[in-house]
Amino acid sequence: MTSVKPLAVQLFSVRQDMTDDPTETLRRLAAIGYGAVEPTMGLLQADPARFRATLDGLGLSVCSLHAPALGAMRDEIAVAAAAIGTDAVIVPSVPAGEFTDGAGVARVARQLRDAAAWAADNGLRLGYHNHHWELSQRVAGQPALELLADLLPAEVFLEVDVYWAAVGGADVVALLHRLGDRVRYLHVKDGPATVDEPMTAVGGGTLPIVDILRAGPPDAWHVVELDRCATDMMGALADSHAYLTETAATGAAR
Repeated sequence: MTSVKPLAVQLFSVRQDMTDDPTETLRRLAAIGYGAVEPTMGLLQADPARFRATLDGLGLSVCSLHAPALGAMRDEIAVAAAAIGTDAVIVPSVPAGEFTDGAGVARVARQLRDAAAWAADNGLRLGYHNHHWELSQRVAGQPALELLADLLPAEVFLEVDVYWAAVGGADVVALLHRLGDRVRYLHVKDGPATVDEPMTAVGGGTLPIVDILRAGPPDAWHVVELDRCATDMMGALADSHAYLTETAATGAAR
């Protein structure tokens, strides 16, 4: 089954548009049909309350916030999350070098546990978002991401980026089955599944999107993100929305 939550979009996809004209960019996303957004700290325009007011006027909600919660910005992050109306803070990246051996993975797990305690103290939940290196690098015979998941307390959830997992060599369907309910968010994207080539609208690339959505938890958030695209980005986001709400939704519900 597909998620009952509204389809969301990661605003990194339209980062330049958000810099140039955030209100018009959000209006166009709402007009496409997206019901929620996932901003980064840098895209809040240094005014989370105004950002929230714009969203409210357009009928958009915030599914989560990408923020560097392992660093020194925690007070600012907590204030921003409250202002924009989300209780989910997701660490967007940890350097690839930390996932080359068990000591590095254990170090990341300790940092995330510490950040999760901070999050709980502030009424927040903490998550982690992967790139390709957590899957391509193996530690003790398993992908580093899965070792990390084993070391984390249950309250730290995962946002699995299905595209980067595929780039890292994972069978994404099998990975999602193994991770189970630890996964609360899916970054849904498509393309040739290579590190550097442009991505495509969801449904236009090589990933088995329907099978992937079916493998994920039915109540997980689905967040469309296209890091880069050779075609018009808004057009690709519109095509992604159409695919996910029509073709993919029907197939994943079977």
